Amino acid sequence: MIWAWGIIGLLMIQFLVLIFLQKINWKKYPSRPSYHPFVSILIAARNEQKDLPRLLKSLENLNYPKEKLEVLFADDDSHDGTGEILENWCRKNPHGKTYRISPDLLGRFHPNGKANALAILAKEANGAYFFYTDADCEVSGSWILAGLAPFVEKIGMVIGVTQVKAETLFESMQELDWWNTLSMVKVVTDLGFSTTGLGNNMVISREAYEKAGGFESCEPSLTEDLEISRLVAKAGFKIRQQFSPEMLTSTKAEKDWSALLKQRKRWMYGVMTLSLGWKVLLGLQFAFFPALILLLTKSFSVGLSVWLTKILLQTGFLSLSAQKTGKRIGFKSAFLFDFYQIISQSLTILYYFWPHKTDWKARKYP
Repeated sequence: MIWAWGIIGLLMIQFLVLIFLQKINWKKYPSRPSYHPFVSILIAARNEQKDLPRLLKSLENLNYPKEKLEVLFADDDSHDGTGEILENWCRKNPHGKTYRISPDLLGRFHPNGKANALAILAKEANGAYFFYTDADCEVSGSWILAGLAPFVEKIGMVIGVTQVKAETLFESMQELDWWNTLSMVKVVTDLGFSTTGLGNNMVISREAYEKAGGFESCEPSLTEDLEISRLVAKAGFKIRQQFSPEMLTSTKAEKDWSALLKQRKRWMYGVMTLSLGWKVLLGLQFAFFPALILLLTKSFSVGLSVWLTKILLQTGFLSLSAQKTGKRIGFKSAFLFDFYQIISQSLTILYYFWPHKTDWKARKYP
């Protein structure tokens, strides 16, 4: 029982500290830059014909001078109508250009297909800043302006915040999962520690990208955004997180447990390379549940009180972050979130260690 109370106590303290830091150390950055440099948006797309129209529509609505903007797409050897959709869009939008990643270019700069495609695009880019999002996302009209605003001397990367578009309960659980992770990233980033990149919503200055060596210099990994952030930090640059409505991007949820576990297995490769501090921070989230189960078997009323306290602290933490972007956390979803976490975290750990290749974008990785 001592170990169970120890884990529970540490998690409660963790949430109290996170909320305290949210209140006193939240870094808010301007939403508009002092000037408008030429920027490049780099997007890798593979078999994304279903989701691309929403992204392309959001790119058309960007509040940024078209003469200071280029949008570069990599059609990463797609087998559907992705290439045709991109080419048609670029014909109507002269600031857009599509590059076909043919089979002979696969693995040219990196074994990770997405990292390889982005490395190719970077060599074609002319911007002073590189903006990144995914083909299944939608960006806000002020995305470019908000992404540029935090850059001052020695800032090499700015990440935003991404919200999962939720219509079902399962999708709402994924939305809360993203809020939870990105809220912790925000608190740690605001303390001045290097954290991570965010592949579907980040900006890297050309200077930082080139001094870091680009995606081709990343370690072989399926979490290329984490690896490029490490190279940027190693090159002497700092990372900031713009947690605001203007830098809020939306993404689709995974449609079922099978797709979710494939995504989480890929992410776990990155988690396993994190620092000890991050592993403790995330590990406590999982360790709480076996400790709680033990407590419930000893005293149901005490265990239930502890659980409700944790849910209230967790909901408060997530709500404070969501409010910063003009969003709200539903109480029903927040109350049920722990049930989802028990299942998703347990299955993710089992699936990670299951001797099976990782399936990502119709490619298999060892």
